[in-house]
Amino acid sequence: MIKLLGLPTDINSSFIRGPAAAPDAIRQVANSGSSNFYSEDGSKIINNETYLDLGDMVYDETLSSEAIHMEIVKKIEFELDIGNKVIFLGGDHAVTYPIIQAYAKQYTNLNILHFDAHPDLYHSFQNNPYSHASPFARIMENKLARSLTQVGIRTLDAHQRNQVRKFGVTMVEMKDFNMDFINDLQGPLYISIDLDALDPSCAPGVSHHEPGGINMRDMLTIIQSISVPIVGADIVEYNPSRDINNMTAMVAYKLFKELLAKLLTDNK
Repeated sequence: MIKLLGLPTDINSSFIRGPAAAPDAIRQVANSGSSNFYSEDGSKIINNETYLDLGDMVYDETLSSEAIHMEIVKKIEFELDIGNKVIFLGGDHAVTYPIIQAYAKQYTNLNILHFDAHPDLYHSFQNNPYSHASPFARIMENKLARSLTQVGIRTLDAHQRNQVRKFGVTMVEMKDFNMDFINDLQGPLYISIDLDALDPSCAPGVSHHEPGGINMRDMLTIIQSISVPIVGADIVEYNPSRDINNMTAMVAYKLFKELLAKLLTDNK
């Protein structure tokens, strides 16, 4: 069965904290009665029927970033060892590094599709190699993925441009946005969604507002158009303290439903 797991940690956030509260906030809107339990293709999205919610990881926030990283790796390795596919609710984007570290042991030819306003390729941001601004530098330098495609980027500096070239990243900057990259995606595919990839008008509840982003319909179309096998996904960087009327929580829940529908289709 496909599992849902919350990773409520934001100790590696560089600006303001808050994403640790995201998993619970997303579950609250899911059960608020304002939406239904179906994806757009008609798939049922029902806990204990089409997926199993494992709740949230619990760990000591006084631990170091490295120690929390390893706890996440071990938890995910266990879930993958028993044959599960998992969707994760972050948390800040730092959680994607331990997720992929675990996934790479099961999928030696893993490919990543990453939605974000930022490439998160800093070698070490604010002297923290585990920063939420650095997970894809760690992933690529450790050769944990065969390919990385980044979509929605609109905040590149010279260092990160060099990292893009160094790691052979396929990048779709928002100033050049089109959907041709979908035809070049390879499986097995892991999808990582930083909600600030969306324009702030679609997702105000993020820590780093960056105007000029993807609209929600385009992101849904991309997800629904993927034809290669998807083996897992995360939705990260929702910050409830910055949200307006739970708008971004509902956006995150909508994305969860559409991702789960794709995984259900792949499992048939």
